[in-house]
Amino acid sequence: MTAVSAPGKVLLTGGYLVLDRNYTGTVFALDARIHAIVQQLRRGSRQLSASPFDAVGEGAEQQAGGSVTVNDTSIEEETITVRSPQFLDAVWEYRLKRYEDGGGVKVVQHGGGRRNPFVETSLSYALTYISYVADSRGFGSLSITILADNDYYSETAASRGPAAGTQGRFRHFGVPLHEAHKTGLGSSAALVTALVSALVIHRTMHPDDLDVAREKLHNLAQAAHCAAQGKVGSGFDVGAAIYGSCLYRRFSPSILEKLGDVGSPGFEERLFATVEDVDVARPWDTECTDFGMRLPQGMQMVLCDVDCGSHSPSMVKHVLEWRNKNRQEADMLWNNLQANNEKLRLELIRLAVARNHDPEAAPVLEDYDLIRALIRQTRCYLRTMTKLSGVPIEPLVQTELLDAMSDIEGVIGGVVPGAGGYDAVVLLIRDDMAVVNRLNALFQNWSSSVEDDFCGKIERVRMLGVRHGSDGVLNEKLGQYFGWI
Repeated sequence: MTAVSAPGKVLLTGGYLVLDRNYTGTVFALDARIHAIVQQLRRGSRQLSASPFDAVGEGAEQQAGGSVTVNDTSIEEETITVRSPQFLDAVWEYRLKRYEDGGGVKVVQHGGGRRNPFVETSLSYALTYISYVADSRGFGSLSITILADNDYYSETAASRGPAAGTQGRFRHFGVPLHEAHKTGLGSSAALVTALVSALVIHRTMHPDDLDVAREKLHNLAQAAHCAAQGKVGSGFDVGAAIYGSCLYRRFSPSILEKLGDVGSPGFEERLFATVEDVDVARPWDTECTDFGMRLPQGMQMVLCDVDCGSHSPSMVKHVLEWRNKNRQEADMLWNNLQANNEKLRLELIRLAVARNHDPEAAPVLEDYDLIRALIRQTRCYLRTMTKLSGVPIEPLVQTELLDAMSDIEGVIGGVVPGAGGYDAVVLLIRDDMAVVNRLNALFQNWSSSVEDDFCGKIERVRMLGVRHGSDGVLNEKLGQYFGWI
C-alpha cells in the first residue's frame, strides 16, 4: 500500500493576476489535506489483498515504507476501483484501454454512475507515464481510496449530526459527491496531486524518494489537472499542493498546448518529455519561491465558510474575456493590484523575520496597521474589477460580511481569496482565542441584509477548523485510515 496526501490552498493575493506570467500570487498551503491510498489487489479477487493492520496477503511482498507489491503476472484481470467513502454511491470502476502508436493508457468507466473527470484524467495520465518509464504493460488490479479532511466541504445534516464528534479527521457527509458544497480550498488540485503522486510512487519508486521526484510530480500533476478542467487556470493550486506555501509565477501555457489527448499517436512520448522536462523548445518555467513561507508569530489565518460555493473556471473565463476587450483599463488595474499585493507580501515577511529575532515580544495591534491598510486597498481593487467585469469577485453580500468581520477587535483584515465569489473567506487575525470567540458570536445569527448584485445570499457562516500550513505533498502513515479502507 502507498498513502500520499496533498494540501489545500489559499491564494491570499494574486487572484486572476496569476493567470498571466507578468504577475505573481502569494499562496499559502493549509493543514487540510486530500489523501490517496493505493492498494494492490490479490489475484482474481476484488477484495483487498491485505489490511494494512494485518499480515500481508499470500503472494505479496512487504516493502519498506509500507508499500505492497504483487507480481503483475498473477493478476487475471486489470481493474481499478476508486472509492470516496465519505459520500453516498461514490464508487467508480475502470477498465484499462491501451492505444497503439504510443497513444498511452486510458481508463474507461465500467458501469453506470456519474463520471469523475479529475479521477479519470489523473489515472490516465499517471498510468501512461508509469507504463512508459517502467516499460511495463501490466499494472495488476488496484483499489484506490480517496479521503478528504472535513473542511473541504460544507457541513451537511449527517456531518454535523450526533455522531459527527466521534468521526475524527474524516466524516461521513451522507450525500452524493455532486451534492456536496465545496468550501473553495482547492480540492480538485489536491486530489489530482495526491492521486498521481501516490500512483507514481506506488509503481516506480520508494516512498523516501518523494522529495527528489517532487519536480516531476509537479509537472505530471499540472498536465493532468489542466486537462481535467479544460485547460483553464494558472496552476498555483497544484504548485501549493506539491511545494507548500510559496510565491508563485505560472508556467507558460505553450508547455502543455501541444501535449494532445490520451490516445493520440505519440502521446506517451510527449507526456514523458513534458514530465521529465527534456523538451528544450518548451522548458518548464514555473517559479515557486519562498518555500515554506509562514505567517508572523502572533498572527493566524482562519477561513469562514458561507455555504454557497462558486464555479471558478467559468468566472475565470468571463474575467479573461473582459480583460481582452478592455486591455488598457484592465492592465492598469492589474498593475496597481500587483504592486499592492507585493507590498503586502513583503510586510508579512518583514514581520515574520522580526518575530523570529524577538519571539518573546508580544505583538501589538499597531504592528499590523500597514497590513490592514494594504488588505483594504486590495479589496478596493477587487471590487472595482467586480464592477467592470460583471463577475462576482467580491459581491455585495461578501463585502457586508468582510466589513463586519474587519470591525471585530483583533481582526487584521480579510478577502475572498483566489477567484473570489461565494467561496470561504480568509481572515488574518491576532492569534488569540478571544478573537475566534468574538467572530463565532458574530456568526451565530448572521444573515445577509443587503440585496446582492449577483443574486447571492449568505444565510449561514461557519468558521472552519483549517489553519495555515506550509508543507506540500507528503507520504502518510496507514494507521489513520483504519475503518475507511
